[in-house]
Amino acid sequence: MATRARWASLVGTSLESYDFYIYAYFAAFFVGPLFFDPLGGFGGTLAAFLSIALAFVIRPVGAIVFGHIGDRIGRRKTLIATVTLMGVATGLIGVLPTYDQAGWVGGALLVLLRLLQGISLGGEWGGAVLVATEHETGARRAFAAAMPQLGSPIGSILSATAFIWLTMALTNEEIVAWAWRIPFWTAIPLLLVSLWLRVMVSETPVFEKLVEKERRPRIPLIALLKAQPATILVAVAVALLGIGSYSLMNTYTINYGVVVLGFEYYQLLIATTIGGLLQLITIPLFGAWAMRIGSSAVVAWGALGTLLVAFPIYYYLQFANFGVLVGMMVIGGILPTMSWAALGGVFTELFDERYRYSALGIAYAIAAVISGFVPALTLTIGEATGNVWWHPGVVLAALSLITLIAALMAGRMRVHMAEPNYRRPRY
Repeated sequence: MATRARWASLVGTSLESYDFYIYAYFAAFFVGPLFFDPLGGFGGTLAAFLSIALAFVIRPVGAIVFGHIGDRIGRRKTLIATVTLMGVATGLIGVLPTYDQAGWVGGALLVLLRLLQGISLGGEWGGAVLVATEHETGARRAFAAAMPQLGSPIGSILSATAFIWLTMALTNEEIVAWAWRIPFWTAIPLLLVSLWLRVMVSETPVFEKLVEKERRPRIPLIALLKAQPATILVAVAVALLGIGSYSLMNTYTINYGVVVLGFEYYQLLIATTIGGLLQLITIPLFGAWAMRIGSSAVVAWGALGTLLVAFPIYYYLQFANFGVLVGMMVIGGILPTMSWAALGGVFTELFDERYRYSALGIAYAIAAVISGFVPALTLTIGEATGNVWWHPGVVLAALSLITLIAALMAGRMRVHMAEPNYRRPRY
């Protein structure tokens, strides 16, 4: 059952990430002209990036709602609801009317669907980590917690592949006219696969023990805020690099690389896809490493490494050919991946199981809200500085430093982890 739980978590987070990155790639160039054309070039791009941030801003609402359900009713049922909401919302984006077709109606509906996606994401990640870890015992939890993190590179690879195909097989006019809708429609068959896997997995033994011993708090969020308020802040800081670096590399840097540095759009997509493929190897390796030295230590090493390369990456990008571009994007992806891979392990060690779903969701959602503004913030800094080469490096270095300090603190704040009882599983 532990293996099945890891697969259910992985496939679900892959779908959520695919849906989210589809929009991120789409927003980099197409959202502005298609839905916010009257705002002009800079205004349309800024509106597109803010529409990304919008889904992050609403995530705490999803974290509160689904966290409460997950701590009261169960991890499994909650995850079925979150992945359904995400898949349906993504599919509907593919049928929206553009500004030319319906004026601001399409933009308004796009905002609504982005809100639904954000609510879904608010409840997804914490539950996926718990389904994977609460079926495991001891140090293996650190490895299990890394498996849902594979969903991000898988989603990135699939979404980038979709847009690589579009840009290479079709003209820009065809993409703008109709083909941009295709990647969003592919969310529906992926949703069906994810639902099947999650229906087949059982509830976690840890949650079943809470039910058996009647230890569930009536309002988990209040219990969390009373017992561990400072821990929430530490957890948010631990998550900033892992989440924020994806927003910086997969959204802002793609736009920056094309508009400012002069690369072709497909070249940036290929570079990020290569980085994602490497993460399929490195995330399990970092998860295995976390079993040996601890999750917080792996996060700290990843943050330190990223801090050291933040400025060199963007310095060399301004002189780069395609090969150097791939190298810089890989380095800029692999090092933060250390912090990303071990993030779930740190979170599960920080919070009591009675309100753990709410805790993971709230902490992750707050970090995601902050990270959601990374593309818009970096764009604004670039505009103010004349796109000087170091402006994205400042953002990446700041994220790294915050996460490094928080990871060192988290290593001293771990709580006792209840061991699941497999003698009486309920399938």
